[in-house]
This record gives sequence, structure tokens and C-alpha cells, in this order.
Amino acid sequence: MKPEELKKGIYWVGGIDWDLRYFHGYLTPRGSTYNAYLIVDEKVILIDTVKQSMADELLGRLKEVIDPARLDYLVVNHVEPDHSGSVPRVMEAAPGAKIVTSPRGQKGLERYYKKDWDYILVNSGDELKIGARTMKFVHMPMVHWPDSMATYIPEEKLLLPNDAFGQHIASVERFDDELGWNIVREEAGIYYANIVYPYGDQVNKVLDVVSQLPVDMIAPSHGVIWRSHISEIIPAYRQWANNEAPPKALIIYDTMWGSTRKMALALQEGLEDAGIPVKVRFLQNSHISHIVPDVLNSRAVLIGTPTLNNGMLPSVGALLTYLKGLRPKKKLGFAFGSYGWGGQGAKLASAALQEMGWELPLEMINIQYNPDQDELDKVREAGRKLALLI
Repeated sequence: MKPEELKKGIYWVGGIDWDLRYFHGYLTPRGSTYNAYLIVDEKVILIDTVKQSMADELLGRLKEVIDPARLDYLVVNHVEPDHSGSVPRVMEAAPGAKIVTSPRGQKGLERYYKKDWDYILVNSGDELKIGARTMKFVHMPMVHWPDSMATYIPEEKLLLPNDAFGQHIASVERFDDELGWNIVREEAGIYYANIVYPYGDQVNKVLDVVSQLPVDMIAPSHGVIWRSHISEIIPAYRQWANNEAPPKALIIYDTMWGSTRKMALALQEGLEDAGIPVKVRFLQNSHISHIVPDVLNSRAVLIGTPTLNNGMLPSVGALLTYLKGLRPKKKLGFAFGSYGWGGQGAKLASAALQEMGWELPLEMINIQYNPDQDELDKVREAGRKLALLI
């Protein structure tokens, strides 16, 4: 359990979760890390911990550098259990340490762990001198919990933003350039879409602060550490926070007997005929958490469902419920589907898109039973019309 020195006297001492495959709502096929950072100066400070089951891994890496009892401070940037779960074990090992956190962080820790710890409460702009280095704290509420904050070390140009800029990746590589931009950017987008998507306004405020700070390393709480691709990931975050998407279309559908599938493929043909790149995702083969990043990166989202029991197929209903919570904005929406008699499925899907505030420039298409060639031609034409609007 070797730590890794990021800068002189600053170490990664986190845990690697090779087996994680599901993280409160979405699939994580690459696993994850829970990153914690040790800074050895005149005072010794630990930034964040790991989830409870990996406490021994954290303490083992700490012991490779120092006796944990030497800790003076434990900074808790965020109280969610994947980061604070080992706080009780760390405090047992370092009973003289003080916890540095936000006022909301203290409330969360007291509620979770029911322990009487010593706290130093910090607000945005507060500083803690630990020797040659200064810890500067920046509150970033709702990125992605109310208690969230970042720690910045100006002397090192090092930002420790907890969940911001994270990715769910388990790897022996610790840095973005060791794993590669394409993989890290993809996983950062999946993470943003499933965790941070609803909080674009708050992310923009954080980016405004970060843009004023000299930064040459960003060390998040999940995944690899940014040192070579900072100039790419910050603009990507800005684009995502502003709900800006390229001129692409995404078709998401489920089907019972193939009619809605025929409509989806006809829409694809119409869009592609007009020069718009299209992704088509079949809900029986794609988990919703891996579809959401495509929503993030598409200007138009087309939802198709047949009618079942006077409603949408459950898979489509689940997708729209998930999307409603993530609150994507600035989308062109379109609903389509097939039915046997009632026809409510596509109508409910269209209403869900409207409720999310999406622009619905074309009337939905709802076809009884199996669409014939003339009807499919009309569906293709709707795809071409949407392409012009995109």
C-alpha cells in the first residue's frame, strides 16, 4: 500500500476500489478511487478520507509516510460517506487532530457519526497556515452537496476540489497523462452527467473562482489527478455547466413488437440525410446512466415508446424520471411511438419533455400498430425538419 508523492511533501494516500460497479444510480464498469491527500509541513494535514471499507488501505498508506498520530488537522471537504466514511478511524488513530470543515460539514458529520470531535469551521476565503504552505478554503455549495467545499494551496498551485473534476476510474495510474485524455475525458463526462448535471449554475460560480487561481494540478476525490489536461477539462466543464451541446441528435427508444424501432430508424435516416450526426440507444441494451452522457452532448433528444397499460414502457418512464432529476436544459425534444388502441405512451413522453422545459418544435408522431411505408416517409421527413432546427 504505497503512497504516491505528487509534489514534495504532498502524497496521494487514497483507496482503489477495483470492484465498484454501481454508484448510487449509475454503472461504474471501470471501478473508482477514493482519493485522500497528505501534506507534511510544520503541521501535518490530511485532506479527505475514503469510504469505511477502505479505511485500512488509507491508514496503511499513511503509515508509509508518518505515524497517523502526528496528524494535526483533517480537512473534510464533503461529508458524503465515500469521502468521510473513514473519519472515525482516522480520528481514533489521531486523537489530537482537529477537523477542518464548513459549518454545514460539521452538521453533517455530527449527524452521521454522533462523535464529539474538535472542529475548526471555515468559510470561503478563510486560510489556515501550516508552515511553508497555506490552506485556502472555497465553499462550493451544491457541487454537489450543500456542504461541499474545495481546498487550495497557493504555494503549490494545487486545487483539491473533492467531487468536482472527478471520474470513476480504478487504475494504477495516478495522473491524467498516464491514462490518456480520451479515457479520462469520457469518464469525466459520464461523472458530470450523472452526478453534477443539475448544478450548472453553481459549477459556473466555482469555475469563476478557479479561473482566478493559478493552478497547475487539480486533485479530485475520484479518479486520476489532472496535471496535463487542465486547459481542456476546465472549458469542458464550462460547456457542460452552460448546457451547450454540439449539433448532434440522440434517439432513445424501447419497443415491444418492432414498430417504435422502425420509427426510430426512420428518424435516424431523416436526420442523417440532412447532415446531422445521430446516436441511437435501445433501452433494452443500454443502461440509462450510460445514455445520460449522450444527452449531455446532444442538442436534440428524441424519445420513443409504445403504449403499455395506458402509459409508457417502464424503461422509458425510468429514463425520463432519471432525466427529470438531472434537469438538462437547452434541448430540442421530440416524442414518438406506436400503440394498439389508447396511444397514451408517446403523449406522456411528450408531456415529460415539456415539463423539463425543453423546446418541442414539432408535434409528436404516434402511429397505430405497424407503420406503413407512407407513414415511415412522414417520420423521415420529421427527422429532416428536426435537422434543420438543430
